[in-house]
Amino acid sequence: MGGLGAVLALVDSASPLRGPFTLFFLLAAPAAAIAAALRGLEPFGRGVAAVAGAVVVNMLVAQGMLAVHRWSGRGGIVAVTAISALILLLVLVRRLRGRTTRRRTP
Repeated sequence: MGGLGAVLALVDSASPLRGPFTLFFLLAAPAAAIAAALRGLEPFGRGVAAVAGAVVVNMLVAQGMLAVHRWSGRGGIVAVTAISALILLLVLVRRLRGRTTRRRTP
């Protein structure tokens, strides 16, 4: 549903589902990435922290784009997607690095 919202916003569709699906994407993508990074927390705490982090990521992207006078809906979606993917990539690298160091030490 989130991916569909991002696609609808990027192609500038006139669908009435574009708004709700895009909003879901803008909250779910960073929240999922942050939740993956906070693996050690209790489930409720991880959910609350992930949603709060998603709101922070969206606000920082919006503030940054407004500060440099480059505001656009498409650019915001691309920026949020890139930040979420970077967070997930860093989590994956950290987990893979942790596995290799554990295997090497007795």
